[in-house]
Amino acid sequence: MSAARETLVVKFGGTSLGTPARIRRAARRVAALVSGGRSVVAVVSAMGHTTDHILETLGALETGRGAGPAAREVDRALATGEDLSAAFLAAALNAVGVPARSLRGGEAGVRADGEFGAARVAHVDVRRLRSLLARGVVPVVSGFQGERRDRETATLGRGGSDTSAVAIAAALGGGACHIVTDVDAVYDRDPRLHADARPLRRLSHDQLLVLSGTGAQVVAAEAARLAQAHGVPLRVLGWDAPARDEESGTFVGSAP
Repeated sequence: MSAARETLVVKFGGTSLGTPARIRRAARRVAALVSGGRSVVAVVSAMGHTTDHILETLGALETGRGAGPAAREVDRALATGEDLSAAFLAAALNAVGVPARSLRGGEAGVRADGEFGAARVAHVDVRRLRSLLARGVVPVVSGFQGERRDRETATLGRGGSDTSAVAIAAALGGGACHIVTDVDAVYDRDPRLHADARPLRRLSHDQLLVLSGTGAQVVAAEAARLAQAHGVPLRVLGWDAPARDEESGTFVGSAP
């Protein structure tokens, strides 16, 4: 009997998918992980400044973000950014010979509670993800969104794609989560603002939770909380790290 394949969730931030070349690079990273024996679930943010552009357009329409019909339409508009990224990455994966399918958050089983724009992940029904993985298909999931009991799509707030990725990793059980972002590691301070910021190669979940709550802005605070609560090992690495690099970045938890 063959050994079970390790399941790995890889979350790609907006910078990682900002151009066609970067999307192809992300696809090569997933392809390398699959060829190395992993079962991979990809979770994506909106490309580049897509979310900001959508908000600008909504602002020009004077929609507001209060409760009611306007809030529903704002969330549906915002969710399209991640949906587009998911379709692009799935297309790039299929182009390099890795079977892949894009899924909206609800289609992937991400259930949410709460108001539009401020929902929280209630649980993840992983049956569809497991079915795709068993067939050798890489699910590419729109982050930042979930489906409520009333079947409406609600967004999770800024940083919500990190939360989606960690919640999926926790629900799948035992697998790690890689967060591919615009910096090469977690730093003790924001390296974009402080030239003397130091990279941190190993962190405990407790240490990451403290950093995420003090403005380090690499891993969303809710994602750090979920990783601590469920013991999900994390690796934070830069989008330009070599696809087969297993050492760079910051490892969070007891094992790399």
